[in-house]
Amino acid sequence: MKITLNTALAGALALGLSATAGFAQDVTLRCQHFLSPKGSVPKFFMVPWAEKIEKESGGRIKVEIYPAMQLGGKPPALYDQIRDGVIDCGWALPAYTPGRFPEAEAFELPFMTSMSAEASSKAAWEFSEKYLMERMNDVHLMATHVHGPGVIHKKGEPIMASADFAGLKLRGPSRQANQLLETLGATPVGMPVPAFPEALSKGVVDGGVIPWEIVPPLKVHELAESHTQIGGDRALYNTFFIWAMNKDTYNSLPDDLKAVIDANSGLDASGWAGRAMDEGDALGMKVVSDKGNKIHTLDDAVVSELRMIGDKQTAAWAEDMASKGLDGAGMVSMAQELVAKHSGN
Repeated sequence: MKITLNTALAGALALGLSATAGFAQDVTLRCQHFLSPKGSVPKFFMVPWAEKIEKESGGRIKVEIYPAMQLGGKPPALYDQIRDGVIDCGWALPAYTPGRFPEAEAFELPFMTSMSAEASSKAAWEFSEKYLMERMNDVHLMATHVHGPGVIHKKGEPIMASADFAGLKLRGPSRQANQLLETLGATPVGMPVPAFPEALSKGVVDGGVIPWEIVPPLKVHELAESHTQIGGDRALYNTFFIWAMNKDTYNSLPDDLKAVIDANSGLDASGWAGRAMDEGDALGMKVVSDKGNKIHTLDDAVVSELRMIGDKQTAAWAEDMASKGLDGAGMVSMAQELVAKHSGN
């Protein structure tokens, strides 16, 4: 964190007066993420969040948003960058460091989240309050959220049945999504989402799973000819995100500025981040539709078949967590209850 003392305070110090003699500090928070600034979360959440912080602090907090890892590093390093103070705040995916934050995987299990990212993100925050605060106690967590329903984007004809996954190389975002793809007969290829377009264009993968909102910024619709949506009231998979601040940065703020951060953290901020994804999904799907690409929604019978496979994976995950001393069954149950609570079903 860069703290700049204004001219008046500098003068006061020169006269030997107390640094707390009624003069405010100007605080600059440097926040980083790995997306293009055109992405839904930067456009509809991060930048408006920064503007709101600046306004509510009376200009005493300035928030600088650095997209596309402009401050250096790779997407998997973001959590550590926040923790270590390389950046003051940032947007990170626990899934990019598999096994490090096992509790977060509860919201990445097949068919766990609803079709509303806003509702599921509120559920994710309440879940985090119980299961993730201790695991992530080396950062100051401000919001947790998920994206909207994942969609399968590929070259050639759309996936229309579970058998169509066989033999495909598909980009996957997380351990749980990759496991589901493998069970369906595909070869999952894990990679951060910015690497997906190049991998698709070079034939490293045949397609991949990402939500609609990120398709236009990555120009995936110019590389993939078909897009398969999952029907029903639950998403095929999801990815868990955090918006967090360096702990020392937060603790160094005066109480009134901490209050500004606190007022823009928690349940509402998490829902806001999820809503940004929902807004982006609507825009992204329209871009693809206008281009004339093939969009297919799976039949109910296929969705039911996939959900049975997903249920087995969820049960296996709960057992695996139990073997590690974690309350897997409790996490699954709570996640399901919270998603139903906030989604109204």
